[in-house]
Amino acid sequence: MTTETSSPAYLRRLGVWDGAMIVIGGVIGAGIFRTPATVAERTASGLPLLALWVLGGLLTLTGVLCYAELGSRRPHAGGIYLYLREAFGTLPAFLFGWTMALINYPGSVAAVATTFADYFCQAVGLPLLWVKSVGVAAIIFIVGVNLFGIRAGALMQNIFAVLKLAAIALLVAVGLALAHGHLGGVLAVDTTHHVSSGAFVGALLPVLFTYGGFHYLNDLAGEVRDPQRTLPRALLLGMLGVVLAYVLANVAYLTGLGHAGLAASQAPAADLMRRLFGEAGAKVMAIGIACSTFGYCSIAIAGGARVLQTMGADGMLFRAVGYIDPRTRAPQVALALLGAWTVVLMLWGNFGQLVDYTTVGEWLGHAFGIGTLFWYRWKFVDEPAPYRVPLFPLMPLVFVVTVLGVIVATAISSPHDAGMSLLIIALGAPVYWLWQRWQQRTA
Repeated sequence: MTTETSSPAYLRRLGVWDGAMIVIGGVIGAGIFRTPATVAERTASGLPLLALWVLGGLLTLTGVLCYAELGSRRPHAGGIYLYLREAFGTLPAFLFGWTMALINYPGSVAAVATTFADYFCQAVGLPLLWVKSVGVAAIIFIVGVNLFGIRAGALMQNIFAVLKLAAIALLVAVGLALAHGHLGGVLAVDTTHHVSSGAFVGALLPVLFTYGGFHYLNDLAGEVRDPQRTLPRALLLGMLGVVLAYVLANVAYLTGLGHAGLAASQAPAADLMRRLFGEAGAKVMAIGIACSTFGYCSIAIAGGARVLQTMGADGMLFRAVGYIDPRTRAPQVALALLGAWTVVLMLWGNFGQLVDYTTVGEWLGHAFGIGTLFWYRWKFVDEPAPYRVPLFPLMPLVFVVTVLGVIVATAISSPHDAGMSLLIIALGAPVYWLWQRWQQRTA
């Protein structure tokens, strides 16, 4: 059972470059410009800090390789929702889609769009009173562009992916310039504060969260050309680019600010630029972060709308949500619905807490999504697979166990948020039952 809907359907217009830029755009948002300070607080020197970013990158690459096989096996729109539905049935798929569509996708876009608006206002000199208006305008603009189809959305995304990579390249250049050739300070032990023996695991959590977002290309798999070949190449190329950018950015922070300076910073990217160029440098970095966050919003809206459209086509939402425009081949109703709900959450203002509440649900979706790979290997043992994840079953096991460990650590550190996340997922069960009853009565 697949979700490749009847006419009209998506057109396969995305190549390897487009796919790699989607991966980069979905992963790199605002995190790399702020999270390294949190990681520095929980480490004693630059060596374990860099080791954490490399380790996080390797673990994420493991997940990416698993997603590459899943995408090549089922190259259709919907991503994790599609894999869960096919392997475990409609209820688990609905619970994932319910959590992501109602809160996680629109909530994360609202949060990042607010970050974009904040940095945009700083860059152009607008008062902070304009932040919500600018954020809402950005969402409306992104939805409007995507209504014209995936090529228009991909072009916009490619531009902003290049701009965010340019911002990181500028950070690296400034960090090396401030180092004056003395890179040994990167590994120097920070004697200003002590960390506990368990802090290393706690420092890994924000690293993994910063590496999140690589699944968006699988949400858009129905629009990838020659997906059996393109998806694995784009996923691997894009994620390797992210890992390289993240590690180099952290080297720049350490060389320019030092470990102690990084740990004490509230905005390390701006502080690094300010050391060499003053306030003008901080303003340039504000523009770079604005571009980075805007690009993330574009990807999240495009990918999230495809999940909504797939659910609508399956009858898990109103059928109108499954509509694909015959001219643009864009899920216009799903895009408009996701954009409108995102604006509502942004104006309401409590979206940040809602995103915290769904973090566990999102990571559970990743764990079970990768877990479907075992089912596909068992159920379709003779099915030709152009790409197979190497070292099976080790790689998916490593990823699933790591993700479950992250969930347990999150539940221990934030039991209230984890409990609310599980409650939101559980509330989807009666909604699913009522929806099925209503569907049967109106059939």
